[in-house]
Amino acid sequence: MLGLKLSKEKLKPLLKEISIDRNIRIMEVCGTHTMAIAKSGIKQLLPPNFRLLSGPGCPVCVTAQEDIERILLLAEKPNVIITTFGDMLRVPGSNGSLQEKQAQGADIRIVYSPLDAVAIARHNREKEVVFIAVGFETTAPTVAVALETARKENLENFSIVCLHKLVIPVLRTLLEDQTTEIDGFLLPGHVSTIICTTPYEFIAEEFQKACVVSGFEAVDILESLWLISRQLKTGRFKVENQYQRGVKKEGNKVAMEAINRFFEPTGSLWRGIGEIENSGLKLRPEFSCFDAFLKFDLKDVQVKLAPSGCICGKILRGISKPEDCGLFGKVCTPLSPVGPCMVSSEGACAASFYYAGGDIIGR
Repeated sequence: MLGLKLSKEKLKPLLKEISIDRNIRIMEVCGTHTMAIAKSGIKQLLPPNFRLLSGPGCPVCVTAQEDIERILLLAEKPNVIITTFGDMLRVPGSNGSLQEKQAQGADIRIVYSPLDAVAIARHNREKEVVFIAVGFETTAPTVAVALETARKENLENFSIVCLHKLVIPVLRTLLEDQTTEIDGFLLPGHVSTIICTTPYEFIAEEFQKACVVSGFEAVDILESLWLISRQLKTGRFKVENQYQRGVKKEGNKVAMEAINRFFEPTGSLWRGIGEIENSGLKLRPEFSCFDAFLKFDLKDVQVKLAPSGCICGKILRGISKPEDCGLFGKVCTPLSPVGPCMVSSEGACAASFYYAGGDIIGR
């Protein structure tokens, strides 16, 4: 059944196996899971006491406002080409967005790979080319490959804004936060292909929470939720790997070696959560010449408060859902986003806006 688009009627029999006699809250820690859950209509078919929460798994959404402001300042520099994935283009700052800067004449280009940014630097040596590096452990190896290519070709006009985040520290922070109520985690499949499943063991051992690494098809997610419910019923908690076809016990050693060669852990600021120790990546000192913020001396910026009424921070912590926001679907829409959760293709607000019960809303 893997890979099939299932109708609601075909999903219902599978959901009969997911039942528990108390209220439970399960957080998915991946933006791709968030979108898959919304698109499949899984939330609407779960028992009323089984609530799914969207966590800080969207890299664009968790990027701190301070970093957004610095990127916008960078876009105003003369002779600078900004290269970025499309999701970052429309994240609003206090002085517009990259898309608006582009309309005003800034040279901002969407790329599909960090190597595309390297190619732009290769053909535009008279200009500075900056790649906005966002993502978790999944995308960091590709940026490492781009850096290695730029180093070998001596592309002194290439640099990156390093905004990579690490999954494990933020999970611990959420579990230690007394304001969050989480009974278990639907763990990210993509990240786990890189880091393997071992780093998650503290969730079960220290915090006695259910946790399952899940694939992305509807049946993957349903089976993972069933495994979580079984752990909750028995009280025997462990890391289970539902996504065995993608996630291996040893992870991806080559990718991890690439990350460790160019990057080292550093404290990082997360939107709505704050500073988390060793939760981000920074370039190692020997590669600091590729650090755009250092190159252009963009360290401290003034940041205005989040737009009045925007609750992206609470949504990322699983405290609120998109529909709790007074701006949702009214002031804040994909055409005029107020916060990043409505911008990104992996954002919880965008997922809720576009899908209701698995059907696209015609807005």
